[in-house]
Amino acid sequence: MTEPRPSYEQARDELTDIVRRLEAGGVTLEESLALWERGEALARICQELLDGAKGRLAAAAPDGDEG
Repeated sequence: MTEPRPSYEQARDELTDIVRRLEAGGVTLEESLALWERGEALARICQELLDGAKGRLAAAAPDGDEG
């Protein structure tokens, strides 16, 4: 069973926490790699959600008003 996909805000907040933990140090190499991999996955989720929102905005914009 897989975890439910986080919202943009949840993914961003978790990613921020991961960056703080990695910058603080004090974790093992194995933990660092796991955190990095999770961070990469969260960054992809955030980008996909932002791209989707951008597409929805473009579709809702009147012609010639895409900015």
